[in-house]
Amino acid sequence: MNNKGQKVAILGYGLEGQDAERYFKKQDAKITILDQKFDKDYLKRLDKYDLVVRSPGVYPNKPELRIANVTTPIQIFFEKCPGKIIGVTGTKGKGTTSTLIYEILKKAKKDVYLVGNIGKPYLELLPKLTKDNFVVMELSSFQLIDLTKSPHIAVVLNITLDHLDWHKSKEEYVNAKKNIVKYQTKDDFAVINSEYDVSKSFLELTKAKVILFNKSKLEDKYKENLLLRGEHNLENIAAAVYVVKALKIKEDIILKTVREFKGLEHRLELVKEVRGVTFYNDSFATGPQPTIAAIKSFTEPVTLILGGSDKGLNYDDLGKEIVASKQVKKVIIIGKVGPLIIKSLNKAGYKGSIINLKQRSMARIVENALRNTPRGGVVLLSPAAASFDMFRDYKDRGNQFKKAVQNLK
Repeated sequence: MNNKGQKVAILGYGLEGQDAERYFKKQDAKITILDQKFDKDYLKRLDKYDLVVRSPGVYPNKPELRIANVTTPIQIFFEKCPGKIIGVTGTKGKGTTSTLIYEILKKAKKDVYLVGNIGKPYLELLPKLTKDNFVVMELSSFQLIDLTKSPHIAVVLNITLDHLDWHKSKEEYVNAKKNIVKYQTKDDFAVINSEYDVSKSFLELTKAKVILFNKSKLEDKYKENLLLRGEHNLENIAAAVYVVKALKIKEDIILKTVREFKGLEHRLELVKEVRGVTFYNDSFATGPQPTIAAIKSFTEPVTLILGGSDKGLNYDDLGKEIVASKQVKKVIIIGKVGPLIIKSLNKAGYKGSIINLKQRSMARIVENALRNTPRGGVVLLSPAAASFDMFRDYKDRGNQFKKAVQNLK
């Protein structure tokens, strides 16, 4: 579709809204940016525009958006991309899995791009793409909720609860994810984690060739000599391995890339050892499930830094896991959600030390953690909460943590 001269409203001015602005500028459209940061009444009179482009952060089921001319950046990309799209969804692990798939395909000399939240802006990339390209992207529920196309290869990881501050219910969250397979054809592939009931339920929705994976089916050679730490990452490795095997990538290339893969920044990232204490940055853990997975990655005594802003999550299972793990000796609580986490820890019968630092500086938090951790122990920032009460985002939180660790004497 040629948008020259059309009046285009872009709702939301985050990274994808800015990508959409550049895309429509090149088509000489008449662009208006609408964002609640600039105007609280930004959704009024949307019917005067020829096209309304909803950024992922804008909830799609608002009454003002019940008009015919609404699309999204991801919908535009799926409609126009000539190459093969490999889309990855799940509650956690999307970024790690997407990046590992990309690294393997790159090592195999495929013409591949990593786009979206952890890669290049995707609309900006459209003019460069051909039918020979592979495009790997993680797909969030925000992007999938009203998408009416599915990728050539859809990867479904474990799906638990998240973003209930945005979605109206668990059902809406899961149903949004289902669009990743809903529109596939018999020529496509659905690579699905068979270990969990929610992900397995996607089987009945796709016409694609189904490939089931889980970490227990993964061959031992892919579990040995890894730089990537954590039992949960075996699921991500398994997903990536089954995807690239479907694309007939050579075994030696897959194995070499898996063993050399270090993971992503802010995901169980080794920062530094100070006075015999090792610091790990897992700031990307914005809910209980990734924090539970992170705890299971260690056998050393752990001082766990937990807390942040509240996004409506329940911490009872996390409390039980901390008690069951035995190695979490101390918990440092930060942020506004702290009292809720402390309540769950007490309910689970946690006998270790709980230190509530509330909204102290990251330097104070890190110094306290070092002081309270024995030699040979680990300080793990894995907050199980959003970051917006104290930091710009999870990256800012992780970067401040790393800086504070580097500054320790």
